[in-house]
Amino acid sequence: MKVVCYCQHVLGIGHLQRSLAICRALALRHPTSLILGGPATSVDTGSLPLLQLPGLRMDEEFSGLIPCEEGRSLEEVKAARQSMLLDYFRRERPDLLLTELYPFGRKAFRFELAPLLDGISNGSLPRCLCCCSVRDILVEKVEGREKFEGWTTATLNSRFAGVLVHADPRVVTLDETFGRLAEINIPLHYTGYVTGDVSGDGGDESGSDGSRQRLRQQLALAPAEQLIVASIGGGTVGHALLTAACQAFPLIRQRHPARLQIFTGPYCPESELTELARLTTPGITVERYTGHLADWLAAADLSLSMAGYNTVMNLLQAGVPALVYPFTQNREQAMRIERLAAKSALLALGEGDLAPERLAGLMLAQLRRERYRPAVDLDGAAESCRQLERWYEAWQ
Repeated sequence: MKVVCYCQHVLGIGHLQRSLAICRALALRHPTSLILGGPATSVDTGSLPLLQLPGLRMDEEFSGLIPCEEGRSLEEVKAARQSMLLDYFRRERPDLLLTELYPFGRKAFRFELAPLLDGISNGSLPRCLCCCSVRDILVEKVEGREKFEGWTTATLNSRFAGVLVHADPRVVTLDETFGRLAEINIPLHYTGYVTGDVSGDGGDESGSDGSRQRLRQQLALAPAEQLIVASIGGGTVGHALLTAACQAFPLIRQRHPARLQIFTGPYCPESELTELARLTTPGITVERYTGHLADWLAAADLSLSMAGYNTVMNLLQAGVPALVYPFTQNREQAMRIERLAAKSALLALGEGDLAPERLAGLMLAQLRRERYRPAVDLDGAAESCRQLERWYEAWQ
């Protein structure tokens, strides 16, 4: 089974990270390639074969797409991308296409995906099984929701063979943020949540312990010294959390020995990085990005972060007590934390919790909590592979 995964990130890196985890699970058993078309990142795609389309990203007002490369027009980039995508499928002839989010989102990329899916459907492109990969909670439309959900449902029913929902249905189901789920007449399968683990067993406890001890030794942490890791994913949003962590940390250090490791994300503006550097005090280290966040979380005694899908799944996999700051422009992140709070040591922060003394108190309380194993299915990457194999076998 020759697989290709299409992933288009336009703002952060969460969609890309989840797609990479699924691709790595697939690549253990099948030739797997990844199609990307977003802004350049520091994310390591390893040995996965890539088709890199000319980049598109959201504009400053989040109102539309613009080329990543200066001097190129939007129409020029769109035409080049569509041509590259169709040529790729004619040349490579994949057996299975997995689209990340589309058509539940990324409707702005219909210009290249609709001709591709139409060509597969009408036979002008090589035969290929088309499936959709979607996270647990959708960002709900404020305007035009009924029309959008109708188009999504029609597209799924006419062009796709199955939907993988990367969630544990004991936590949340897709119909809570997609009102016409009952009208989808193709198979829909809950995979469990996707983490960076591709072993197929939902996590390797001894491996986590090994990572913890190895990193703590590299940092020369004393046995009683506590490690706090603060991160904000891609770094486009969440700077206020990192600023608050820097301001609260000296109050923590007055009570017991600790270190604060900050990761700003690859898209963090240079001005915000400079401001954080100005706020650093002894015990604080600031870096842009790590490709090994899971190892840092295994070593940490506390995490401070945003509440995006991938970050939260990394927290659950590590079993580390955490304070999470949900993005406030939609209810996705807050809803996820609300559902998972009872099954974990995750505590949501509000804007009022970022005052230094208040945040320091919450951090100290979380530092006293034990590590845990959540009662949540985290085998999503491996189960995605298994389910795609089942659908492909039935389709042949």
